[in-house]
Amino acid sequence: MACRQHRTSAGAAADQLGGPIVLVWDNLSVHKAADLQTFAEARDWLTIYYLPPYAPDLNPVEGIWSLLRRGWLSNVAFSTPEHLVQRIRLGLRHIQYRSELIDGCLAETGLAIRPT
Repeated sequence: MACRQHRTSAGAAADQLGGPIVLVWDNLSVHKAADLQTFAEARDWLTIYYLPPYAPDLNPVEGIWSLLRRGWLSNVAFSTPEHLVQRIRLGLRHIQYRSELIDGCLAETGLAIRPT
């Protein structure tokens, strides 16, 4: 099921963006599944790079989680799973509109995005 979700998301993103997509993924087993590899190989608009097996310092998403943990998730006693999800969404929405936070998370990795 997770692979199907990844394929659907990638296809929708490609349709919406109208250009090539580069995914940088960790080594989660779902990301390495054979059917996902087959899917990616059949699409010239999709390129997948994998981070080394344990490299949180290279993963900008770790910076996003750090922002969430220090901000919207800190010092909160969650009453329900829905309460937790609500706070995560609130934090992500806030981060989404503050490009300097996202840029900072990317900068911390030492990686750079260079448009082609």
